Amino acid sequence: MSSKIQTIGAIEIGSSKISVLIGELSRGRSLSIIGKGECQSHGVVKGDVVDLRAASDATHAAILDAESSAGGLRIDSVFLAQTGGHLEGFYNEASVNVQRADNMVTQMDIDNVCESATGRDLPAGRMLVHNIQRPFLLDGCIVPDAENLKGRVLKVGYWTVHGNQERLANNINVIRGFNLQVSELILSSLASGTMVTSPEERQTGVIAIDIGAGTTDYVFYRAGRACMTGVIPVGGLHITNDLCIGLRLTEGQAEKMKTRFGRGVIATRDKNEKVWLNGDFAIGDRPLPKNSIELITSLRVAEIFEVVKKALGPAFSADQAVSGVVITGGTSQLPGIADAAAAVFGLPARIGEFPGYINEQLRDPGYATVLGLLYFGLNSTTAAAAAPGRRRKTGWWQKLFAGA
Repeated sequence: MSSKIQTIGAIEIGSSKISVLIGELSRGRSLSIIGKGECQSHGVVKGDVVDLRAASDATHAAILDAESSAGGLRIDSVFLAQTGGHLEGFYNEASVNVQRADNMVTQMDIDNVCESATGRDLPAGRMLVHNIQRPFLLDGCIVPDAENLKGRVLKVGYWTVHGNQERLANNINVIRGFNLQVSELILSSLASGTMVTSPEERQTGVIAIDIGAGTTDYVFYRAGRACMTGVIPVGGLHITNDLCIGLRLTEGQAEKMKTRFGRGVIATRDKNEKVWLNGDFAIGDRPLPKNSIELITSLRVAEIFEVVKKALGPAFSADQAVSGVVITGGTSQLPGIADAAAAVFGLPARIGEFPGYINEQLRDPGYATVLGLLYFGLNSTTAAAAAPGRRRKTGWWQKLFAGA
């Protein structure tokens, strides 16, 4: 075995900030976070790179920051978060008759049905991002692993996510410009959803919603697997912009008002209650109606949840999401946002929490996506190291997050 330390990079190129984490693999089975870098984002709008040079410069600064904090260790491979309104998904399923005379399902039956279910061509100009498998159905019954079970008809479905080829290439080129290769693109929703929901919640049905600055990413889990994902090009910056317009504030002033007084639901009943813009009573300072700030922020928050609910469409029903809604991302820190989600979906809702082994410095909802990227990176690297012919194991994190 090589004595060289193997490192994994997790990079999220967001609309407001770029986050990088470096994980060090130990014996190919566990992972410690040894580096963290962050930089204000430039050249990225609603999750899409619109200025390659500006986005590259900012990303490279964040990578250098992370490598410096890791004692100068270089990243070996990068797992890159992918979001943006250009991402779309569709569901496709297939079924096969079990071939053996004794009706025992073989690996060949499984391979055949999976190949048929993922064989649908993509539209021109589109690139595959993920084929997300749903549980197998054997004679109509859900089975986690169909091999060696007896039945007559094996069925499986896939949620296929694809994106605009050029926009995906722009994201990848940002990384390649730093002489790094992208090992895998991971949907932001899958990365963050894995971090803030438990296996039990995913089994009974849960919706994870990550509200970032420029986009909102969501994933709906049923029967232990992601069954639908999506992105809407609206996030926390839109709330800031609403305050700019509604209260005639600069972007900086609006962001400060959102952070200090914004809410997911209205709590202030006294419409005459005022808050001061700066609080120093100097020239330019002025009182603002607190109720108006809450009204503006709560309306946009409710709209975000309504759009997600509508996008889920027939796939969503309350009885299929017993564990409710889990919210994460930077905007999830707005007070009352879980109440707003509960009102829209008619389900219990909570703010996402990380597993207890996550270092205190990373227990911020803004890190949900990059932490999730490392989860996928660890599992992907472990699977690649397995002996040929062995099937990939996808159990809970073989983790250890420490010392970031």
